[in-house]
Amino acid sequence: MDALRQVKRITGQRKKVGHGGTMDPLARGVLPVCFGQATRLMDHVVSGRKIYLMEITFGVTTSTYDGEGEVVKTGDTGGLTRKLIEVALEPFLGVIQQAPPMYSAIKVGGQRLYKLARAGIEIEVATRPVEIHDIRIVQYDLPSLTLEVECGKGAYMRSLAHDLGESLGCGAHVSALERLSCGEFKAETAITPEQLEPTGDNQEDWQQHLLPVDWVLRNLKSISFGQQAEQYLRHGQAVNLGHAPQNAGYLEEFRAYANDGRFLALVRFDRSENSWRPVKVFEVDSPSPHAPQAT
Repeated sequence: MDALRQVKRITGQRKKVGHGGTMDPLARGVLPVCFGQATRLMDHVVSGRKIYLMEITFGVTTSTYDGEGEVVKTGDTGGLTRKLIEVALEPFLGVIQQAPPMYSAIKVGGQRLYKLARAGIEIEVATRPVEIHDIRIVQYDLPSLTLEVECGKGAYMRSLAHDLGESLGCGAHVSALERLSCGEFKAETAITPEQLEPTGDNQEDWQQHLLPVDWVLRNLKSISFGQQAEQYLRHGQAVNLGHAPQNAGYLEEFRAYANDGRFLALVRFDRSENSWRPVKVFEVDSPSPHAPQAT
């Protein structure tokens, strides 16, 4: 939210501005920001895979599972080896059950967990399934360990570090955390708040960094519609093109474009009715560089 406030101040945009994925106070790295109509695609942003670079310190367990919390206990790291850590990491790959930290923004009974924790209220936090796609050791220098972790939506790196420390019997916490990517948003193409600031009299400099609304949907297949079909979609009505596409899966979502390349909607093909149903409709005036090429 601090980052979002900076963006709002710089751009002058106060409404319909959202961020794609909460980050821990300790963390740095990629934070996608959506403006206007793009906020309606936020679920596609946050559902993408994420890659983190995480430094773990063994031998110290904290209340927040990171370096900003109070030390809860200490442990002996003398018996740790790289091989032992590699074996301990194996159960954390795939779909696992993970309990979020007490110091997190998740709501339980209408209350944020971190607010309960600050009030000294401890509750049992239910585990939930998250997916860890890959874990790679980047640097091994005990008591520190640096990992690159690729994960799905909802996975907490602090919980991963804490649980790893518990499994090894010595405890651990996150001492540094950087998000390298969030879906297709990568650190190497990101900009800093300082780069977003206007460099001269032009207060609209920030707009040069905007990506098209349909940019986050590039992994989806695309289809073009004529003028009459466009009007149906704009009124929330299904469109039947008279033929069923061979490459459409059951209720698969597609990017829909006008014949002139304007992005129209996110649509879903209903094979039972041989029709395209609008999921989300957009108002875009100019052609998109991601529109399908005319044949």
